[in-house]
Amino acid sequence: MNKAVYFLLLLIAVSGCYWENEETLYPGPEVCDTLPVSFANDIVPILINNCYTCHSNINAPEFAFSITFEDYEDVAASTTLIVGAINRLEGFPQMPKNRDKLDTCLINTIEAWVNQGALEN
Repeated sequence: MNKAVYFLLLLIAVSGCYWENEETLYPGPEVCDTLPVSFANDIVPILINNCYTCHSNINAPEFAFSITFEDYEDVAASTTLIVGAINRLEGFPQMPKNRDKLDTCLINTIEAWVNQGALEN
């Protein structure tokens, strides 16, 4: 064989090599950091994205029996209701209403905040 054929075979062989590490190829599950949980940084965004459609000060009288979650005091006073509803426990309304259950990490974040004392932080 001539040099061109050897070069072509070498080029094909080398181009078949793949240089990645295991972490890039097979990423692990997403990390759900629940220590510590901040009301302002962690809980409020969950509420905005999943609850305010019905539980805002404007919409709550019409859609949510006037249960609002815009103020810390309202949320802190409703922790048992919120935890029961997002976990869809018997005796609690299933929340978010007419939507899929919240992601496990979001539920864990809310529960961690409650278990850490439901601080206004």
